[in-house]
Amino acid sequence: MIKVLVVDDSAFMRSALSRMLTSDPTIEVVGHAADGIEALEKIDKLNPDVITLDIEMPRMDGLATLEALMKKTPKPVLMVSSLTSAGADATLRALELGALDYMPKYQEGSVVFAVAQLELTSKIKAIAKRAPYLRLQAFAPRKPSIVSPIHSKTLGTVLGSSALKTPPPVNTSGRPKRDIIALGVSTGGPPAVQKVLAQLPADFPACILIAQHMPSAFTGAFAKRLDSLCKITVKEAQDGDRLINGTAYVCPGGQHMSVVVAGALPKIRISKTPEDALYKPAANILNETVAVLGSKVIGLTMTGMGSDGVEGTKVLKAKGGYIMAQNEESCVVYGMPRAVVDANLADEVVGLDHIADSLQKAIYR
Repeated sequence: MIKVLVVDDSAFMRSALSRMLTSDPTIEVVGHAADGIEALEKIDKLNPDVITLDIEMPRMDGLATLEALMKKTPKPVLMVSSLTSAGADATLRALELGALDYMPKYQEGSVVFAVAQLELTSKIKAIAKRAPYLRLQAFAPRKPSIVSPIHSKTLGTVLGSSALKTPPPVNTSGRPKRDIIALGVSTGGPPAVQKVLAQLPADFPACILIAQHMPSAFTGAFAKRLDSLCKITVKEAQDGDRLINGTAYVCPGGQHMSVVVAGALPKIRISKTPEDALYKPAANILNETVAVLGSKVIGLTMTGMGSDGVEGTKVLKAKGGYIMAQNEESCVVYGMPRAVVDANLADEVVGLDHIADSLQKAIYR
């Protein structure tokens, strides 16, 4: 049973979230709090497994509460945020402080109750599994993540092996062989993507196309935040953008990003179709369309629930793309990368701390 503490200054939200959560027989709401001070007191008393946390609250807001919690007793936290520009900035900051995921505040009439209920319970169950890792990080330094080459014949056993080898040396002089990176990511993505992009040099000789599962109100703020923190240029992609090295393009939320070859340089196409896609943006659509550039592409799948991206990765792999996946240890949710690994598609399985370095080598492979 997953024990949840619901923290929100709105009685309506506390009630709505509790009704959603208790609909799942594996989840128990053990308490409520109306502000951060009350939340910290009840966390000590009730020892919940997961906390849902509002941002705007009296006495102590969500960010201050989260910062205090992570210093004292790290626990999986799901931020419940309003879909506004201010809400986006605060939520992104919360993810940097240690929150594992977020979801929009439920409002009657804005979304079907059953849909919000499924999203909430799925996220709670996913991040609850990270509790042992959070406790480990709180009391001991993490061992360096392993960078391991994956070969299809040994893929089934390599993740459990203690004798993994590092990839062979790469000659990084001369012109890169691959200059396009297609990155698919979801739950836990914002701080993970920030960590990778912040480690890349300003003259990084490739461009990065990012399909991050994120609402439309968030992607612009996400891109601006990354641009302010990274040496490379980061922008929210626009229809017709040409691919320029040293630039990362974040797909606008609620739409899809694809690549079309027109003239001397490939272009980005931003579109709402297919409208029936489960995820917007969809990593599958990005990977399938960028496959037209074949061996010039690196497909990178990072932390996230579900399996979005794997079908597109199959197409990209068949066209000569080099495939990388984030390892289980460093993922908030090992869903999307697992799908790629289990399908025998990954050329490398890489810990978050080493992805930037691995990308700088992979472009020469």
